[in-house]
Amino acid sequence: MKAEQLKLLVIDALEDVKAEDITVLDVTGMTDVTDVMIIATGKSTRQVKALANEVTMQAKAAGIQPLGVEGEDVGEWALVDLGDVITHIMTPQTRAMYNLEKLWTVAEATPIASADSE
Repeated sequence: MKAEQLKLLVIDALEDVKAEDITVLDVTGMTDVTDVMIIATGKSTRQVKALANEVTMQAKAAGIQPLGVEGEDVGEWALVDLGDVITHIMTPQTRAMYNLEKLWTVAEATPIASADSE
């Protein structure tokens, strides 16, 4: 699956479980680790865990085995590594503290409007 298709799969999975503030960072050429970082917020540790689980399940259903899943046990921050797309899911406080968007300011950020905000 190409990075663009994988990105859309992750966004759909996050929207299915009502993630907030979904942001896509194109980091192609900035790192050899991945091409796309997706950052999303869950309202609680329970929702962060559910979001990471949904991304993992939908990836597996599409035949993509995650390279790694971290942080699901605590729930403040979960990471799902799908190779070309890495997904960071955090509680609002954790996201504000780490501010990954600012860390990758050279990357072009694309906020994703949720169905609720339309």
